[in-house]
Amino acid sequence: MSWFLAPQHKQRWAYALTALAAASALPSHAQTVPAGQQKPGPRVEDPNAPVTIQAEEISGRPERELILKRDVEIVRDKMRVTADAACYRNVEAEIEANNNVRIWRFGDYYTADEFKLNTETGVGYMLRPTYKLELNNAQGKAQRIDFLNQEEAVVVDGTYSTCEGPNPDWYLRSSTLNLDTARDLGTAGGTIVYFKDVPIIGTPALSFSLSGARRSGWLPPVPGFSSRGAAELTVPYYFNIAPNRDLTLYPRYISRRGLQLGAVGRYIGETDAGNYYEGRTFIEYLPHDRKTDSDRWQVTSTHSQALTREWSYGWNVRAASDDNYPNDFSKTVASSAERQLLRELRSDYRGEFWSLTARVQKYQVLQDPDSVTDPSLFVTRPYDRLPAINFHAARYDVGGFDWQVDSELTRFWHPDLIRGNRLVVQPQVSYPIIGPSFFITPKLMMNASAYQLEDDPATPNEDDPKSLRRAVPTFSLDSGLEFERETRLFGRSVTQTLEPRLFYVYTPYRDQTAFPNFDTAESTFNFSQIFNENRFVGSDRISDANQLTAAVVSRFLEPSGAERLRLAFGQRFYFNDQRVQLDPNVKRNISRSDYLLAASGRISDTWAVDSAVQYNPGDSRIISSNFNVQFQPGPKKVFNAGYRYLRDSFRNADFSTQWPLSQKWFGVSRLSYSLQDHRVLESLIGLEYNCDCWVFRMGAQRFVTTANKTSTQVFFQLELNGLSKFGIGNPLEVLKNSIPGYQRLNEGYRR
Repeated sequence: MSWFLAPQHKQRWAYALTALAAASALPSHAQTVPAGQQKPGPRVEDPNAPVTIQAEEISGRPERELILKRDVEIVRDKMRVTADAACYRNVEAEIEANNNVRIWRFGDYYTADEFKLNTETGVGYMLRPTYKLELNNAQGKAQRIDFLNQEEAVVVDGTYSTCEGPNPDWYLRSSTLNLDTARDLGTAGGTIVYFKDVPIIGTPALSFSLSGARRSGWLPPVPGFSSRGAAELTVPYYFNIAPNRDLTLYPRYISRRGLQLGAVGRYIGETDAGNYYEGRTFIEYLPHDRKTDSDRWQVTSTHSQALTREWSYGWNVRAASDDNYPNDFSKTVASSAERQLLRELRSDYRGEFWSLTARVQKYQVLQDPDSVTDPSLFVTRPYDRLPAINFHAARYDVGGFDWQVDSELTRFWHPDLIRGNRLVVQPQVSYPIIGPSFFITPKLMMNASAYQLEDDPATPNEDDPKSLRRAVPTFSLDSGLEFERETRLFGRSVTQTLEPRLFYVYTPYRDQTAFPNFDTAESTFNFSQIFNENRFVGSDRISDANQLTAAVVSRFLEPSGAERLRLAFGQRFYFNDQRVQLDPNVKRNISRSDYLLAASGRISDTWAVDSAVQYNPGDSRIISSNFNVQFQPGPKKVFNAGYRYLRDSFRNADFSTQWPLSQKWFGVSRLSYSLQDHRVLESLIGLEYNCDCWVFRMGAQRFVTTANKTSTQVFFQLELNGLSKFGIGNPLEVLKNSIPGYQRLNEGYRR
């Protein structure tokens, strides 16, 4: 028997159990939900939807009250309720059900012994409910839920977990849970997280956002251990200042050093005029380090902002208290190696065809403490630019011509070396001739420079020239062809290209020995450099050239256009000696350069290679080489092997992997070894265990911080999917940075 009732009331439901998922994290600034489901579709019901009622036995009055027995089903739009017995009061807009109550709504599933709800006022209750949520596969139960009104509910003795089954490996239990959807606020009484029925962390009270929005509060404590500072504990507090601004403060106690205070502030947004801005500031301060008997600190601040559509400005400021700060406090290999800290303030103005940049740059150099005994470790201090003004203008296809003008006016300052001003103007014009399978581009350019110098602070000499000028023209001719053919590569149908290229450059010799060297170095000889007119980076030296570069590239393209493999070969031929050198005592009278060979691409679904070799045919020896191979046969399976070599500098081998040891255990490791010094540069070993609703990670990392010092960090972490992470250190960041191709075991959960 069934009844069809037309709607008389707008039905509302304070679905508190759905909101209980928001209690799945201790106070945090980022709610975790499965990837791809952070923005589910709107859960909206039709307020005018009719109510359909079915039962084996129906009695009462349809216009007022229906008594339902046996196989009861009540359906209204996206909600379906079944029970052994129920009562529907049409005038009061009230549903009451008991015995085997089951509720489906928007893919979520609930059960209860007894259920009552006034759909007009939102007042009602559930007794001994259970739930399973579609959004993040969460489940739980409670003793009782009281719906106070349309927006508020109280959950008594409720649990939450993302684990399957009646006995989850972990769950959160809260004595009372107050949910207020109008204020997007949840507050809980005594809350304890259980793992394998053992309490691992608890809090007497907490608050959180029901929608997953960020809220101020304490974040989970982060223990740590390293050989430089021994045991440490970080207890961060998060301030959700505004939707586009936040601040994290973290006191960190380091057992060997003392109490360190840190702060990270972030902001992003638009001004009233619609101009974009963003920035980040990071500060650490350790008053009275017990090991060094000094105050230690570090500051990093970045900012960029558009004042108008054409005008923007920004800064990048980095500073540290002493030379040893990176190796004493850095958590990564990259940060421990940073020795030149830039402080820059800049402004940019852009027109339709031109741009103007003004900047001020200063550097703080952190010397390796071992450079006192080993001069090769000494870091040279770069020149400060106080200021530098750059102008760039360009137009393309103006009557078939492309033209460009670059100019720079810079004041260079150094505490120990010669100082001065430099003006550089470099116009150029080219005429590209492009056909279906060829191109020819002649180009004419001029480098005009003027210097106004001061006395060298180290060796003042009034006879030194104060003003220097130089004008150096350059002519270049770039040309290439492209051929194609259909072929097969490793069983795949591909298109192979053959692209020969010739690049000729002529620059007359100009004596530049009297000119200072403010910011110039010789480029690394590689495929990106051999097609440049000047072999120097910077404007203090313009290389003389009468040379021809010959290269050929072959690419293998799939039907989709994706590049499967690239092969390249190149060499430069010199028709005159290269007389302009950074060191005037160095002579270079070779007639041809080294060979350059390269091969890179994903040659199959599982194998990828990237390699480059510089070979000297005259001496029959390799000058530099770089080989990298990646084998990735499936998810969470990757093996990387690499070899890097530079004659008279370094020879390193590198291996890293993430590999399943069993169905649930995964091994991770990395070894970077100097074959020249017979020394381990970086090592990492760890284990991961994936148990569907939680992941455990443990391991240790050791890396070089200075020439004679290393740092060792130990980490372990228990990550409860959809809740939080507990442990020592940040292994996810370590594994991601150390192992190319690393994948999280619980990829669906982000934090």
